[in-house]
Amino acid sequence: MMILTACGNPGAKQQNTGSPDTEQQNTGKTEASDSKRTMTDPSGAEITIPEQIDSIIVLTPSLSEIVTAFGLGDKVTACDSYSAGLEGLPEGIPTFSDITNPDMEQLSALNPDILLVSNETLYDQESPFQSLIDAGTCVIRVPNRDTIDGIKDDIEFLADALGVPEAGKALLEDFDAQLQELADIAAKIPQEERKRVYFEIAPAPNMYSCGNGSFLNEMIEWIGAENILSGQSGWFTVERETIVSANPDVIFTNANYMDDPVQEILGRDGWADISAVAGKNVYSIDSDSSSHSNHTIIKAMRQMAEILYPDYYKES
Repeated sequence: MMILTACGNPGAKQQNTGSPDTEQQNTGKTEASDSKRTMTDPSGAEITIPEQIDSIIVLTPSLSEIVTAFGLGDKVTACDSYSAGLEGLPEGIPTFSDITNPDMEQLSALNPDILLVSNETLYDQESPFQSLIDAGTCVIRVPNRDTIDGIKDDIEFLADALGVPEAGKALLEDFDAQLQELADIAAKIPQEERKRVYFEIAPAPNMYSCGNGSFLNEMIEWIGAENILSGQSGWFTVERETIVSANPDVIFTNANYMDDPVQEILGRDGWADISAVAGKNVYSIDSDSSSHSNHTIIKAMRQMAEILYPDYYKES
């Protein structure tokens, strides 16, 4: 899913200088021209950063969490409804309930200096934000990342683009330190003690999970476990029989739109003999930190690690 986004000055169109891609762009490229900064955003589009940033609209919670971590929450003048209530954001600001197809007239009326979106917003339209760009809004698209390194790249890029490189550096240093701590502990876990995991994103009857090439798979492996679906790639629907055959030791779920996802899994027909179900090793994992591709994944990683290997991670 690709869209071409750009930023510019009133009345001046910007051209996309590369094909959007989630992992293989030369992000952070910066050039100075007439005291203005041009950069290549993570989607591959050329953007021009405003000389002064007073208002930011964010239309995805993963980016809202990065912006507030930079200490820029007070500059956010509107956000998606999923971000509403996030610590660090002003109360009572306008919200957009549909982040895939936001109200463009409302966006134009708010006239932000910066609009931050993911690849989920207006992905099927060509240059959907051109009217905003022509009016002077800098539109930055940050596609959802598939790797931890990609997450780090986005944090660095956004810190530079938003004019807070030191805040970005501090956030990355803390993120790296926590990742290293988890990796050091995982290295001590003997191979025979390592658990096999099934992580369910959407429940039956349309079960959804992930394999190799997803940041969630990397999170599982980082803490010393094995994703039973790592032989597949990306994000996909799963058949019941696949999980029965793989027989995971532990099942995680981050489904948060049903009353009791753990009990639903424990009571599924035909799953009683799965090791995780028989041993009642089925657990809910924080939905936000396990699904937002940013620094908050550490929370979900620690939660999973402490469940899987309490003797190793209990003091981490």
